[in-house]
Amino acid sequence: MSRQIRLGLFLAPGGHHMAAWRHNDAYPDGFSVKTYARFAQIAERGLFDMLFVADVFSLTPKGKRSDNFRLEPLTLLSALAMVTERIGLVATATTSFNEPYHVARKFASLDHISGGRAGWNIVTSSSPREALNFGYDAHFEHAERYRRADEFTQVVRGLWDCLDDDALLMDKESGLFFDASKLRLLNHDGSYFKVAGPLSLPRCPQGNPVLVQAGSSEDGKTLAAKYAEVIFTIQRDLDTAQAFYRDIKSRVAAFGRNPDHALVMPGVMPIVARTRQEAHDMYEKLQSLIHREAGLATLGRHLGMDLSGVDIEGPLPDVDMSKLTQSRAIGIVETSRREKMSVRETWEKLVVSKGHRQLIGTLADVADSFQEWFEKGGADGFNIMPAMLPNGLQDFVDLVVPELQRRGLYRTAYQGTMLRDHLGLPRRGAAEPC
Repeated sequence: MSRQIRLGLFLAPGGHHMAAWRHNDAYPDGFSVKTYARFAQIAERGLFDMLFVADVFSLTPKGKRSDNFRLEPLTLLSALAMVTERIGLVATATTSFNEPYHVARKFASLDHISGGRAGWNIVTSSSPREALNFGYDAHFEHAERYRRADEFTQVVRGLWDCLDDDALLMDKESGLFFDASKLRLLNHDGSYFKVAGPLSLPRCPQGNPVLVQAGSSEDGKTLAAKYAEVIFTIQRDLDTAQAFYRDIKSRVAAFGRNPDHALVMPGVMPIVARTRQEAHDMYEKLQSLIHREAGLATLGRHLGMDLSGVDIEGPLPDVDMSKLTQSRAIGIVETSRREKMSVRETWEKLVVSKGHRQLIGTLADVADSFQEWFEKGGADGFNIMPAMLPNGLQDFVDLVVPELQRRGLYRTAYQGTMLRDHLGLPRRGAAEPC
């Protein structure tokens, strides 16, 4: 099959626009699992490769004008596995405030529950408040987070590999449940973790759940190149997207991996309609719902600053760039300065979509942009972040998906049942590199 665009749905209950939750059509059933099931089924109707659920172990006290609440991802995805058949199910689990055995067991369980559709998004946690919920006074230093993440990932993969595919005999006549010669202890003893193993589950249907990484710092790119099979990233223009794409692929090759097995999928917030005027009217409606306090608080949280009292019509105050470790925050500051934006314009144009690219226009406009990035080496696919749910997702599936199919850029049917099938990734055998 010729190379085709991959699509993920970044699931957020109200939508990804900062003020989407205030729209009359958002949160149709609150936090009911029926709401999430509806979104997942729309995405599956659109033949998406996967849906993705982010996670944070803290609540922002000053975020009273933002929809910061969320269900626990593995619990949610286990429920969604029961009401979907093909779409991949990817969840975030931090390596900073978890233990490898727990993460390995939960994602292996999800892979079994879903019939081989699980994926783990590896993150190190960006919010310093998370540390306060786990007995720490502060978050780990940036480089240490990634050293810990590297070892954490090694341990998780090792636990997934403790049993061979055919270790489970379940031979009722002989009374042998499993072949002990096909079981290995991990006996990991490292700088951060000491884990004997084995995992208390048979080998996953996929061999291993798909490994995903979301982070574009130098340390993040190194971690992605070493392990990730899908890379979520923030890229706002084609030139920088192409540079990131080339960089990641070369790093992957340097680790002895196949660059085609590390798919780059930038986030995109599309607002699509049958006419450009209709799309811009939808966008302006959402923009009108942004509360000034929410804009300031969200921008301040990204930059690690208290912006209360600043002149919102003036430029961003001085930011110590050396203290910004998130590529999202660095990109916001650099773009704001380069384009001479005011504080208000910065949150309205950049923070409103969580730093990701916005595409506002017709189905042809969105498809043209996707095709250009895909064919010119800017992306292998896109992580779709509907501005509002469910309407934004329905519009994308009903308008953009058929146009991509017409151009031969997107599947017209699922070709397999597992997430690795959708992504064109090989099934990983025990102890095999990605």
